[in-house]
Amino acid sequence: MTAPRLASGRPMSDLVLPDRIETAMYTDPDIFTAEMERIFSKTWVWVAHASEVPNPGDFVSSFVGLQPVIVTRDRKGRLHVLVNRCRHRGATVCERRQGNATSLVCPYHGWGYAQDGSLRGVPYVEGYAGDFDKSSLGLKALRVEEYQGLVFASLNPEVETLADYLGHAKLWIDLFMKQGAGYPVKTNGEHRFRFPGNWKIQLENTTDAYHFPIVHRPFIESLDKQAEETFTFLGREGFVEDLGNGHSVMVMIPDLIDLEANLDAPIPDRFLPLANELAKTHPPQEVRRIVRAVGGTGFNVNIFPNAACSMAFFRILRPISVRETEVRHIAIGMEGGPAAANRARLRLHEHFQGPMGFGSPDDVEAWQRVQRGVQGGPDLPLMVNRGLGLESSSVNHLPKGGVSAETGMRAAYQMWKRMMSA
Repeated sequence: MTAPRLASGRPMSDLVLPDRIETAMYTDPDIFTAEMERIFSKTWVWVAHASEVPNPGDFVSSFVGLQPVIVTRDRKGRLHVLVNRCRHRGATVCERRQGNATSLVCPYHGWGYAQDGSLRGVPYVEGYAGDFDKSSLGLKALRVEEYQGLVFASLNPEVETLADYLGHAKLWIDLFMKQGAGYPVKTNGEHRFRFPGNWKIQLENTTDAYHFPIVHRPFIESLDKQAEETFTFLGREGFVEDLGNGHSVMVMIPDLIDLEANLDAPIPDRFLPLANELAKTHPPQEVRRIVRAVGGTGFNVNIFPNAACSMAFFRILRPISVRETEVRHIAIGMEGGPAAANRARLRLHEHFQGPMGFGSPDDVEAWQRVQRGVQGGPDLPLMVNRGLGLESSSVNHLPKGGVSAETGMRAAYQMWKRMMSA
C-alpha cells in the first residue's frame, strides 16, 4: 500500500511538521478519507464501556470510524463487536442505541443473527441452492479487547495487542479508575452533540490547558474561591507528557494524580455537605475516599485516536465528515456506591459538561471558530510549537513539557504522520 498523496502529488504526511500543521488537515476531504482508511481502520478505537453491556444479551450501538458497529455480550458473557450490516442486502440490523435482545434480526428480509454474530435463521431458506452455507454469512466480527472496562475494537486483524498499544497510558488509566472509590466504575448517562468542525480540533482540545483560563473564565468565576484557586493552574507544577503511540497525559492538578494518596488532607468546602451526609452511613476514612473520588482526577489522558479519560468523565469523538464531528461526554459513577455520591458527580458533570454547563458550549464555540478561520488563510499553518525547546525527557524517555505546552498535540500528530506514511 503506497502512502496517500494530495491532488498536487505531495505526500499527505508532509502536512505535519515538528512545530506546525497545514490547514488542509482540517478541510481536505481526501485527507479525511485517507484517515478513515489509514488510522480508524488500522488501529484500536474506543467503542464502549463494559458497564454499558453488563448482562448476557445486552448490546450498544457504536462506530469505528464511519462504520456502524454493535457491541454485544453473548450468553457466556463474552464481548463481541459486529459490523452493523446484514450480510444479505446490507441493511442495518440494529437501530436502537442500547438494549437487550436474544438475537439481532434484519428488518428487511428477516435474517436473524445470534449475539456472537453467527447467522441463525433465514426465512424461506428453500429458495437457496443446497450449497447455501449459513456458517460463512455471519455478521462481520472485529478484533475486540478490554482494558479497565474500556472496550476497544479494530478492523485490522493484525493489530498489536491492546495492552501494547496503550503502553504507558495504562498507568494513567489505572489512576483514573480510582474514581470508583472501591466500587466498579460505571457509565451514568451522557451528553451527545455534533459540531461543524474537523475531528482533530477536538482531539487537540483535551490536551490543551492554554485555553482554559480564557475560554472557561465563566466556569472559573462560577466557583467558590477555594475551587477557583484549584482550577487556576497555568504557570504551576502541572505538565503534559507524551506517552507514545499518539497518547498523552495533561496533569493540571498534581495533588489529584492519585486519589487514594493524602486522604487526610482537608475536605474542600464545596464537598462538606456531601461528607456530612455520607458520615451517617460510612466510616470517616471511607467518607474521605468517596468524597475525593467524586471530585475527579487532576488530569486528562488522551488515547489516540478517539478517546479521553478527562478528569471526571469519558470524552469520545466520532468523525462524521471532514467538517463535522460528534462528541460524547459520558458521565461516570460508582456501581453500587452511595446514591448521594453519584448524585453529586452528576451535578458536577452538568455544571461543566452538560448542555447548559459552563464547559461544553464555550469549547464548541472555539472549535467552530477554528474551522471557520482556516478558510481565511489556507496558506497559513496552524502552530503547535508552544513549549517546544523547553521540554525535558520523562521517565519513559519521551517529551514532557509544562502544563500549557502543546506536547500532547505534537505527540498525536507524529502518530498521525506515522500511520499516514506507513
